[in-house]
Amino acid sequence: MNKSAYLIFASGLLLLQLFFYYSLRWIPEIVEEYYSTGIYPYISKAMRFGLGWIPFSFGDLVYSIGIIMIIRWLILYVRSWIPLPAGRERKPPYSAMHRHTQLVVGLNVILGLFHMMWGFNYYRLPLHQVLEIEAEYTTEELQLVIDQLIITSNQLHTQLQPIDSLAVAFEENQATLFNQAPEAFDRIDHVYPALDYGIASIKKSMLTMPLSHMGYSGYLNPITGEAQTNAWINNYKTPVLILHEMSHQLGFAKENEANFIAIIAGMNHSDPYFQYSASIFALRYCLSDLSRRDPEVYQQLKGKIRPGIFANYQELRDFWIQYEGIIEEVSQVTYNTYLKANNQPDGMQTYSYVVALLVNYFK
Repeated sequence: MNKSAYLIFASGLLLLQLFFYYSLRWIPEIVEEYYSTGIYPYISKAMRFGLGWIPFSFGDLVYSIGIIMIIRWLILYVRSWIPLPAGRERKPPYSAMHRHTQLVVGLNVILGLFHMMWGFNYYRLPLHQVLEIEAEYTTEELQLVIDQLIITSNQLHTQLQPIDSLAVAFEENQATLFNQAPEAFDRIDHVYPALDYGIASIKKSMLTMPLSHMGYSGYLNPITGEAQTNAWINNYKTPVLILHEMSHQLGFAKENEANFIAIIAGMNHSDPYFQYSASIFALRYCLSDLSRRDPEVYQQLKGKIRPGIFANYQELRDFWIQYEGIIEEVSQVTYNTYLKANNQPDGMQTYSYVVALLVNYFK
């Protein structure tokens, strides 16, 4: 096969892959049965068993090496277009044709691995269908759930911080929270029996500095199955963040669904700090939605909340303010595009779906 034919073949295979993945959004029942609750749990547990014991993020090493290789490839690609002296001709692996082929073959491999190891979960059934709950709700139903969350959050805040104006202090380090977190999933099999976590593989990101400037709290490496957290976050968000990334490991690829699972898991944890983290995280989502639907009722309910809870919210805002800038803006736009490409057509706006799940679960 000559160079041109090989490039055409690789390009055709890439287009075929893209068409196949796009078509999966029309058959979520099949993805749910045969991949998400079929083969994926074995893949997930195998990855956590294989890499969970390593104290550092193997996936971050892979990312770092990959970034270096991409930079090297870009340099060589630019050089391949620089004219040579008369009478000289570039041959593989130095020609532009060869670089194009490398790019397309690399995209085929990465895209295939991404989907086989985790990415097919983007096309599974919506969580409200799996849980057999509704996806719509009224403002009155939202208000009732907020009332419940306020009572729970206030009680937990009182337990953890007697002074109502002060934030609850989260002093446990992330390593300790990593050890405590798996218990949460053992307590919610009544919500979704398929939530069998098994061996843990949760680690601090070795790329925390760029992660912070990009505006991310954590991520799942889909190729290694490792959950990574931003090592610099140490506030009310930390426990629920850990549970969120673990939810991704369990196959809940969509951010809103992972948030819902993390909230339910956290609220069922035996540790009051996990309960508080999940409760006020859920409360914040619901309050934000109510402020758009009925600002007057929002102000009324807001007055029932202990000020220290808002102090916890402010701690998180203060953390992220220091990293705002062009890198964070570009990163968020990029991630929004990524979500739309992976069966979340509303991009980051789909995060509001977590409110629908919460309201219909609790009502």
